[in-house]
Amino acid sequence: MATQKIDFKKTAPVLLTFIVMGFVDIVGVSTGYVQKDFNLSDTLAQFLPFMVFIWFFVFSIPVGVIQDKIGKKRMMNTGLLITFIGLIIPFINYSFVSVLIAFIGIGIGNTIIQVAANPLLQEVIFKEKLSSFLSLSQFIKAITSLLGPIIATYAALTYSDWRWVFIVYAGVTLLSILWLYVTNIEENIKSEKPASFRSCMKLLTNKFVLPMVIAIFLIVGADVGMNSNIQGFLMKLQGLSLEEASYGISIYFTALMISRFSGAILLQFLKPKVFLTITTTLALVGMILIIVSSSPTMAKAAIFIVGLGAGNLFPIIFSIAINKMPSRANEISGLLVMAIVGGALLPPIMGFVNTHVGVLGSLLILVLCFAYMFLIPFISSNNEE
Repeated sequence: MATQKIDFKKTAPVLLTFIVMGFVDIVGVSTGYVQKDFNLSDTLAQFLPFMVFIWFFVFSIPVGVIQDKIGKKRMMNTGLLITFIGLIIPFINYSFVSVLIAFIGIGIGNTIIQVAANPLLQEVIFKEKLSSFLSLSQFIKAITSLLGPIIATYAALTYSDWRWVFIVYAGVTLLSILWLYVTNIEENIKSEKPASFRSCMKLLTNKFVLPMVIAIFLIVGADVGMNSNIQGFLMKLQGLSLEEASYGISIYFTALMISRFSGAILLQFLKPKVFLTITTTLALVGMILIIVSSSPTMAKAAIFIVGLGAGNLFPIIFSIAINKMPSRANEISGLLVMAIVGGALLPPIMGFVNTHVGVLGSLLILVLCFAYMFLIPFISSNNEE
């Protein structure tokens, strides 16, 4: 950027796309309602997140390569449009098949949005503030994640139809498409040479990039695993009803929202690697408390603590990666977003373990995912340029 002054006329529509990005988290509360509506098993129900997040693995690198050619803003609006189409499907026709199709559309659209969002934000925010603004953008995303279960549960109890949440989301997505379309954003950060599938995959041999990709895989898997299993945790461990357990998702996303807002402030003063260690410790403490909880109140408090710890892990890791190699931002963004496939793969594994071993086994998977984050500060320090 040519100036250190932030232009909020350009920043605001980019930040709005992070609200749309958060719409993908509707899969969490949707899993419980769809499982109930169509009498699905735990294992089959956890394939709903799979149908959303598998596309991060399939399309992230191709999107990163195409984005390098057509531009970040154009790529973003393509993702927003596909998301809009996916959101209106369940309201037009509600069946298990139509829900799967809708989640495929939401997943593909969200893949494109995630690949484009952070590099596009990089165009309107200078480097020194990127970590802070990435946490702020995740805070904005968390607002959506928080409201989703509340809107769905309110609609279910008031109008006997939780699907109204999709119409609300579709309206916001349409607004985002129009606002970004009319906003002029100069894309000045260019690749050293044109990105290709080969150049992206070659980055996986980098001793710094590969651990970052693994970290994103695990943290997104843990986040989606928490999101889509909170209802089950509270129902099975604490004996709550589906509707009451659904509010546990809002507790988790409230904590994420508080965490990311706080992170946007604290990262103005703390180094990302130090903050990463602190928040990882907090997430692990929360997980242990879930396991030993003796009451619904204690379990909900533990879920809140996990959210406080987990909230900033994704933006911190993302900012560390693209700040180290800004000229390869499109390729690294593609790889990191590809790793979001962890959100597709870990929930079915948790569902399988839950069915055959028990709920404590699935909780242990989340503990291991968070524990890996302790390695990142050492890996980053050992690969300083």
